[in-house]
Amino acid sequence: MKKNIIYYTIFILLLAACGGSENVGHEDEHDHDHGHGEEEHGDEIHFSEDQFNALGIKVDTIPQRNLGTYVEANGELEVPPQNQAEVTAVIGANVKSIKVIEGEKVKKGQVLAYLAHPNLIQLQTEYITNWNDLQFLEQEYERQSKLYEGKVTSGKDFQKLKADYNSKVGVVNGLEAQLQLIGISVSSLQENKVSQTVALRSPISGYISLVEVKVGQYVNPETSMFEIINNEHVHADLMVFESDVHKVKEGQKVQFSVESLPDKLLSATIYSVGQSFENDPKAVHIHAEIDNKEGHLIPGMYVRGRIIVEDYLSYALPEEAIVREGEQYYIFKAEKEVEEWAFEPIEIAIGVKDEGWVEIKLFEPLSEGTVIAWNNAYSLMAEMKKGEAEHNH
Repeated sequence: MKKNIIYYTIFILLLAACGGSENVGHEDEHDHDHGHGEEEHGDEIHFSEDQFNALGIKVDTIPQRNLGTYVEANGELEVPPQNQAEVTAVIGANVKSIKVIEGEKVKKGQVLAYLAHPNLIQLQTEYITNWNDLQFLEQEYERQSKLYEGKVTSGKDFQKLKADYNSKVGVVNGLEAQLQLIGISVSSLQENKVSQTVALRSPISGYISLVEVKVGQYVNPETSMFEIINNEHVHADLMVFESDVHKVKEGQKVQFSVESLPDKLLSATIYSVGQSFENDPKAVHIHAEIDNKEGHLIPGMYVRGRIIVEDYLSYALPEEAIVREGEQYYIFKAEKEVEEWAFEPIEIAIGVKDEGWVEIKLFEPLSEGTVIAWNNAYSLMAEMKKGEAEHNH
């Protein structure tokens, strides 16, 4: 009987222990579910695919971007002086015909216009007369030279002939130089072929930027008729203020934009730093060769640029991907589930800001391939707070 009581007592104790263990398991499971519910509603927000698309949320991995300190510099696109040409008539004449229009591409030596005037015919006639006179004097000079060497003729007559000959050589050479400037072939004139018109040719290859004459117009030798620019050598001419000049040197990179390519960031490399100041404003000219010429880059276009004086690669996101909450900054990790998107806030620190991008410093590394919301960070934080309030209520 006593032994049965002992067995009964042990059985009761074991039963109580099992019941207690089962109750503890239920409580732990309940606590665990409760905690998971808070994490889901408080620290995560969920959007259906339709909500995700309606908000226009962009997701991607965190890229590395070249951020750094820079110097603001604005200016214009320019071409070197040797790649610009102003074409004049050289001699007074009338414009007989014009063979090009503004914006047309021309090659070096191409005919731009034809000129005509009695003065041009007179110049050619004058050359022919003097050249023929020179032929006679040259023959006479050679004949008299032999006679003088043989002491047949007087030295006075020979010296007079020599002076006349040398003078005529000078006249003919001068006329030849004028004719070559105009573009008239002296070899044709030596065959007594006179041109009624003269071709005005382009001194360089490039584009006609300005036509300043009309058919029939009389032009003086100094009259500007055409302007030509070779845009192949267009570069960025930037102005750097006195306070920043010491930061700038040859070889540094420049990032800039022009109005004709508003969404494109062009790059250039500094090849020349001015050694004198402009007075108004007090700044130095910086010349930079464009690395990635795109679009229609025309001299005179306004340039807004930044000279990178110190750069480094770092992880960065657009400003719209970051939200500030008190003294903390957050981004949102995105994860695609079966039929919805889940977003979880991650606390970060920020660094350099540049052109709408912000350097991201993670407290803990993210697994490879983790995608982040690139925009709507403030909206995501507002939705998260809304979910927390509803859950607490």
